[in-house]
Amino acid sequence: MGMIAATLAAQETRPIRDDVGFCWNLLSMQKLVDYLESQEKESFKPEGLVAAISPHDDYLYAGRLYYPLFKTLRAKEVVIFGVTHGAVRKEINGLENILILDEFKFWPGLRKPIAVSGLREFLKDRLDKAGFITNNKAHELEHSIEALLPFLQYFNPEVKITPVMVTPMPFTKMEEISTKLAEVIASYMGEKQLVAGKDIFFLISSDGNHYGKDFNNSPFGEGEKAWATAIQLDQRLIRSYLTGVMNSSKIEGLTNELWGKTYLEYRNTYWCGKYSIPFGLLAVEKIIGRTMNKKISGMLFRFSDTYSEGVLPLKKTGMGTTAPFSLRHWVSFFSIGYYAR
Repeated sequence: MGMIAATLAAQETRPIRDDVGFCWNLLSMQKLVDYLESQEKESFKPEGLVAAISPHDDYLYAGRLYYPLFKTLRAKEVVIFGVTHGAVRKEINGLENILILDEFKFWPGLRKPIAVSGLREFLKDRLDKAGFITNNKAHELEHSIEALLPFLQYFNPEVKITPVMVTPMPFTKMEEISTKLAEVIASYMGEKQLVAGKDIFFLISSDGNHYGKDFNNSPFGEGEKAWATAIQLDQRLIRSYLTGVMNSSKIEGLTNELWGKTYLEYRNTYWCGKYSIPFGLLAVEKIIGRTMNKKISGMLFRFSDTYSEGVLPLKKTGMGTTAPFSLRHWVSFFSIGYYAR
């Protein structure tokens, strides 16, 4: 019976995908947070903060970006819009034009397994069946949601999550599915008397540009000048499309910059969140409009990249890096908060 119970418990909890780049030990996480607290003096007001874009790169690379965001979050429910990386789509065919939900009862955490919110089953009962699938394997292969969990639970021990993977889809499909999703989430919030920011929060997972030969992405060549040009492009996209008051046309403008001739192609920058960001922002914009009659306004918390800052100087934490950094291989990332105005 003991072995059967252990097997059932394992099936109930989504397994850890990355035990190198992220932190699953509370003492190690405490060491990381203590270091970041000693270095990062800037803080951001939590009042009115309802959503955010978070990186999902290794903690020793992107810890400085996770920290100022996650230390402000106290909502007991968090919806996480994750990426569906190409590696997942190669493993599982047909992952387009849909959202991917799971059926795990728990996800891994620092202190204890993190429970999945009742919102997930609420969504399954009320969303159009053509707009989503349930696939545990896809969630097991994907790391963009689990990356946020140690930071999230460290500062908010009783948090519950609703994991949502966003697959490639054209903007018209994003509008269609996000509208229905917003209707259902707004209904859930009304039934549960939840207030955005206070009781429920929305996180969008994304790293920025993946630059270099390893990514088959070197439109500006190599070297310091190429790096500076690519960084300036990402920063312009953030200024133009992800900060200030958001609306549908602004979000569509971002897709026009990120996507190539078709929505399945890249243009000049390889953001892995080129679907999760516009879809998540469309959904949040609609949810906040329905529940608070307000708009959302973006504020950049921090921008960086692996080449600029390198690896945090921490030893004996059990954490490592899952990829190198150099002028031939680097990744940008950013954390952006969205306030209801």
